Amino acid sequence: MRSYTQLMNEYESSHRNPVNRVIHMICVPLIYFTSVALLWSASLAWLVPGVSPAVAPWINLATLLALPVAVFYARLGAGSLFSGVLWMLIAGLACFALQVAGVALPWIAVPVWLVAWVVQIYGHKIEGAKPSFFDDVVFLLIGPLFVQAKFVALLQRRPLHA
Repeated sequence: MRSYTQLMNEYESSHRNPVNRVIHMICVPLIYFTSVALLWSASLAWLVPGVSPAVAPWINLATLLALPVAVFYARLGAGSLFSGVLWMLIAGLACFALQVAGVALPWIAVPVWLVAWVVQIYGHKIEGAKPSFFDDVVFLLIGPLFVQAKFVALLQRRPLHA
């Protein structure tokens, strides 16, 4: 398995254009959240006798996939595990809150997911490079780490107060 540094360097090689980077800073979180929302909508409560999705909304495809995703991030290191779990927790809690509020997640997630992907593909057209995940699907999990690393670097360079 490639290291965190190798994966980030490889990902960055097709994300050098400033416009593409800005697009990714916006669209990667949107795609991540909407992907989790779609997976969250796939209830697995029917697997547990006597349990309905309304009683146990967290029994779904998103929570089932959280463990292997966390294992992947753990193999990259403690920082990646922390970041990956943070992304998963934020998305999962948002999905849970929206679901409890009665929001039909697919009605929000599908159009946002589609638009975000179209914009991402446009960003790669500007970049002149295909999306990294075309070569290796693992880059779908590297994108959030890349965005987070760039965001943290941006915060460290600029003072919060003028």
